[in-house]
Amino acid sequence: MAKILDLQAEVRTQSGTGAVKRMRKAGNIPAALYGRKVTASNIQVHGKTFSKLLEGSASDNILVSLKIAGGEQLALVQEVQHDYLRGGILHIDFHAVAADEEIHANVPVTIVGEAKGQKQGGMVEAIHHEIEVRCLPKDLPESIQIDVSNLEVGQGIHVSEISFPAGVTSRLGGDVVIVMCEEPKVEAEPEPAAAAAAAPAAAGKAAAAPAAAAAKPAAKK
Repeated sequence: MAKILDLQAEVRTQSGTGAVKRMRKAGNIPAALYGRKVTASNIQVHGKTFSKLLEGSASDNILVSLKIAGGEQLALVQEVQHDYLRGGILHIDFHAVAADEEIHANVPVTIVGEAKGQKQGGMVEAIHHEIEVRCLPKDLPESIQIDVSNLEVGQGIHVSEISFPAGVTSRLGGDVVIVMCEEPKVEAEPEPAAAAAAAPAAAGKAAAAPAAAAAKPAAKK
């Protein structure tokens, strides 16, 4: 299950480009907190602390307990905007949640084991790399493990066949295929008729080359 991590935050009292630049220069990241039952607010968190938290998480679904102005707010890291040119994080969106209310989240799929079909040359492929689930925040898994050991060539694993952790249900239909063992891929060989037609043409070109050389007039001295 996803761990709930403590994270210090401060309310932002200033806005604008200049204020944001000063904030980042001081090592903080601008962020926003919003949710159905909270008043949207602008906050900031310490950059290095959040980066370590992000690096240490095995999942994109990160639950934090924001410590703000002497209180606490459970929140899900909804979006992290990265600066891909200069590095670092530009902005964070936190979605406030309640401990006793279900949340929706996309949880990554982890394939476990070696399929029987792989020994026959088949390839195991994830049709869906994530599964949208609903659960209480405390039950949010870091990943959904799918054991493919008994999977043979041409077979797939449906949502209805997956053992979800206690308290977790999928929002996808039970007949949706999540993982498939594809048949071995064989390169197509040229058809005999096409190969036979190509042979005389190639021979004709080879014979025409000497004839064309002989017909060429000799160069004047």
